[in-house]
Amino acid sequence: MQALPLTQSGIQQRGLMSSSEYTFKLVQVCLPEPSKLVVMCDKRKRQCVCLCQVYKSCLDGLLPNYQAFYRVCSRLTKHQSTLLSGQDKQLLVALAGMDVSVPHVAVVSLAVCCRALKLCKVPAAVLHAFDDIRLKPASQVVLGLPEHILAAHAQPSPNPVQLQMTTPFPVTLPECALPADFKKQHGLLAKLHKHLVHRAVLAQHMGEFKSFSTSPFQLNRKGIAHSSRTWQNSEKHVYLFLGYCHHYQQVSQPTLQLFLSSPLIAQFVSFHIAAGHSQLYIRNFLSCAKCVLRWWQSKPGGNHPSFVAGLEWLQTLGLQVADQLPRPSKDPKGLADIGKWMCAADLVHTIHGAEQQSQAQMQQQGVTVETSRDMHDAALAAMIFSHLPPVRLSCIRSLVGPAYLGPCLHPDCKEPSCEGNRLSIMSESPLLMRISLPHHKNARKWGKAVIEFDVPPDLAQLLHTYLGAPRKALLEHHLLIGDACPYVFMDMHGRGFVAAAVLTLYWQKWLVSRGGVPMNPSMCRQVFVDERQSDSATAGPSNQGAAMVMGHSVKQWDKWYDMQYHPRLAQNAVDGMQSWRAAMLQSHTLAAPDLTLSTALHCGHVLVSDSEEARYQSCCSDSDSDIDIELD
Repeated sequence: MQALPLTQSGIQQRGLMSSSEYTFKLVQVCLPEPSKLVVMCDKRKRQCVCLCQVYKSCLDGLLPNYQAFYRVCSRLTKHQSTLLSGQDKQLLVALAGMDVSVPHVAVVSLAVCCRALKLCKVPAAVLHAFDDIRLKPASQVVLGLPEHILAAHAQPSPNPVQLQMTTPFPVTLPECALPADFKKQHGLLAKLHKHLVHRAVLAQHMGEFKSFSTSPFQLNRKGIAHSSRTWQNSEKHVYLFLGYCHHYQQVSQPTLQLFLSSPLIAQFVSFHIAAGHSQLYIRNFLSCAKCVLRWWQSKPGGNHPSFVAGLEWLQTLGLQVADQLPRPSKDPKGLADIGKWMCAADLVHTIHGAEQQSQAQMQQQGVTVETSRDMHDAALAAMIFSHLPPVRLSCIRSLVGPAYLGPCLHPDCKEPSCEGNRLSIMSESPLLMRISLPHHKNARKWGKAVIEFDVPPDLAQLLHTYLGAPRKALLEHHLLIGDACPYVFMDMHGRGFVAAAVLTLYWQKWLVSRGGVPMNPSMCRQVFVDERQSDSATAGPSNQGAAMVMGHSVKQWDKWYDMQYHPRLAQNAVDGMQSWRAAMLQSHTLAAPDLTLSTALHCGHVLVSDSEEARYQSCCSDSDSDIDIELD
């Protein structure tokens, strides 16, 4: 971002500037199409910001016009913003070339402006420009290009001076004393360090690493390409590690070269152990670290023996972390004791009550934003549990409605005719709705088999009611998204549940408001399996069919979801032994053996005559033949 010299017309208006209530500074952001910003500072030196003009292509087509941004600002400030006077507005138009069709230009605070830009999904480069202005209002900060633009034209990053891992490798984890602010967000994506993400070297490293991990054909890479979700997890672990090194180890220039330092990795693992984080989280980070090392190994000069030793060291560390750190308890009784478990009957009753209440309120009060949101929440809860075997949450979040006619929204889809995870209306009378899920977790293992089924009548009627006037009322309430939101379910801002954590928090808050416990929505799958596998299971779907809808198999029930599998089998075996023992005693009583001495003993009897000796030899030969048969 650099200051632009004033034009001749701008110079002629210096008198207008001096007589204005504000002083202006015109800056231009380096984007594919330049976006003009005007930083306004009043006489008391309080920073105020106004977005003058942003080209529509920079907004990815999400804003129908520029007025949406100002409506959001006005809404966030509760209509208490200050409107510019006519003179200042004329200067703003002349200086920045703003579209004169915008009726009002409001002076808003920088915090409100940044929040409005995030809601508008303005590119990250614009947001960082505002952050730089806020942190350094008196300086001109050069703004780099966004990552998706930089990666396409990035030159290969220079190799470090010494392309090898730090040796010797630590033989034990160091002691870690937790700092006072260990609960504070320390990753590079946190607000405090976000500007570091756009440093040139780190951006080039991340661009190359992403290309190495996600390219369909990368023959110097082990395994298949990362999916979009796997890459997002890897990117998260990279930024958390680099943020830790920057915040707690005083590394001023965090790059992927820090993964070559085994002591830093050991200290980061000790930090997570001291903070009480799960072993699965630590092992996922170690897997990400191995991917980064393999990327370094593919670069020129990456054949140093320390890389092979480093991969073995990370593998050993991961195995010992899995062995020493306990897994979180998923026992229903233990989860119920800490308020994280509801039985299947209670959960079904809670969701059924929400359905009836939302329909009754809709009939009594009509279609309002509140009743529409209640109808939305009831339909979402009914999709997660009760009417269907618990479908994967990723499928529910990506479910598009019948009105969406665009291409598949799954980032990894390569099928031109794919319509994505879709809810379709097959017929209106009688009402028939169908759910098709081509994108689920085991789609690749199942040979791209689609999970498809007709929606039960009660759930179909609920969804059909919600997709009518209530959903339209919610879309009209959210000014930014409008009818462009393709997903069936949306958050409080009118956007789809793109992030899993957003849906988790939304569900927990709703469940607590209905008198439940803050249980994760993914736990509903375990609740369902626990009921179906219990000795007191009620009549219901077949286990194999229910597992198919859930996106896995019955074997995975026993391994991951049914925490009572081994105790239940052990108890059933012990209980069955009592009837077995009684049967053995009864058969012994009915057929008691003859305990009288026999003269035809095989061995150990006294030979009294030649005839008896002949019988003894015959007996021995029979015994030898029996031994041969057993050996054969």
